[in-house]
Amino acid sequence: MDKNFRTRLVVGVCLFIVALIGMYAFDSTPFKVMFALFALVAAVELISFLRKKKSFENYLLIIIELGILFYGTLFIAQNDVAHYWYIILGVPGYDIFAYLFGKKFGGKIFGKARPFPKISKNKTWEGTIFGLAMAVGLVTGLMAMRRAFASDWLYLLCGPLALCGDLFESYLKRQFKVKDSNEIVIRNKLFKKLEFLVGGSDGHGGYLDRIDSTAFAAAVLLVLTSLL
Repeated sequence: MDKNFRTRLVVGVCLFIVALIGMYAFDSTPFKVMFALFALVAAVELISFLRKKKSFENYLLIIIELGILFYGTLFIAQNDVAHYWYIILGVPGYDIFAYLFGKKFGGKIFGKARPFPKISKNKTWEGTIFGLAMAVGLVTGLMAMRRAFASDWLYLLCGPLALCGDLFESYLKRQFKVKDSNEIVIRNKLFKKLEFLVGGSDGHGGYLDRIDSTAFAAAVLLVLTSLL
């Protein structure tokens, strides 16, 4: 297990425990506040990209991503614990299993071909397919337990939306020529201390990396559930 994944795993487990307590305490308010604070710090990281490269297209991308962070936070603020679980199982479920299967089986079935070579060259077909399958499986399992297929079927999109959110952030970083979303703001002492809460300054890509897929999935689901 490499250092980066070990750091992300330990921090992820700790944050999951904190989120779990927050969801079942005080009507989920601590969880909602934590998510909003993460989104706020991610927004600061995002805006800092403009120090690297300014253009009309990049301003537009920043506005879109800020909208995703806002509506993702709005979804979390408006929903209940049962629906949080779909997000928690579907989004990190895709991310974790895509990483694990990609590391273990990447290139062994589909060869050197990559699904998104121009946006995220490290993603493999094996990791992407297995990650999506596991995300759908986990969400389906929860729906079966709750007997809520008829009302909650839209949440089967959590895995695919997590992938889309991840790809959109990768595209953003390529456009601004940054490796990690925290690499500009972390020079500030305050942000160095904040980064400790999500894994320290090394071995992870910042708050935006932590929340991008979740916010994207939540924002799209907010729109879809309001329309359907």
